[in-house]
Amino acid sequence: MNASSFAQLRCGDCPIRHRAVCARCNADELEALDAIKYYRTYEAGQPIIWSGDVMNFVGSVVSGIATLTQTMEDGRTQMVGLLLPSDFVGRPGREGAAYDVVATTDVVMCCFRKKPFEELMERTPHIAHRLLEMTLDELDAAREWMLVLGRKTAREKIASLLAIIARRDATLTPGGATNRMVFDLPLTREAMADYLGLTLETVSRQISALKKDGVIELEGKRHVTVPDMRLLMEEAGDDSDGGFLG
Repeated sequence: MNASSFAQLRCGDCPIRHRAVCARCNADELEALDAIKYYRTYEAGQPIIWSGDVMNFVGSVVSGIATLTQTMEDGRTQMVGLLLPSDFVGRPGREGAAYDVVATTDVVMCCFRKKPFEELMERTPHIAHRLLEMTLDELDAAREWMLVLGRKTAREKIASLLAIIARRDATLTPGGATNRMVFDLPLTREAMADYLGLTLETVSRQISALKKDGVIELEGKRHVTVPDMRLLMEEAGDDSDGGFLG
């Protein structure tokens, strides 16, 4: 779907409504958000914002996936995060962008003009509280990802990434999470290698090994079925409750 497909969509009917920054809003508050929002479409590979640029909008990813990338002084780049549907882009009260944000797949964003959104936050505690919740969730995810990158094996890293994407996909799917999960992998293997700090060959080898061992099923390179989510979590180094194994 592109921006024009969402143009007439009311906030109350949005597919990410229950997870986005507006999740706690009442009918009047949704009407106020409707008045300052607009949708934008970005093609795969297109930058959404460059690090250091002045942002005149904030918003949520409605569909698709984007990457957060940081460039070092010598020109090397490192992918430092993923933006999935319902994730928030931009920081109220901050002028510039901290990272490059680039669409990995075609992305539709629900954007809010920044100044009106900041003013709305001041008089709408539901939005401010929800944004704080999302920021703390983002901090928890970043700490979890430090463990993934720093202490896990290549196989565990691949399994962890698949599990994260599967769980997030489930939050946007009617019926939610089940033990059998089916989703489309939004990243190429090259992007997975970049994000995980692995070589392309290692990523391909580990995905093939997970498939051979029955942890995942693949249709083509992107359509993934997880027959037993508990088994994938074990392969990721997590226990069945989602915590990390010692």
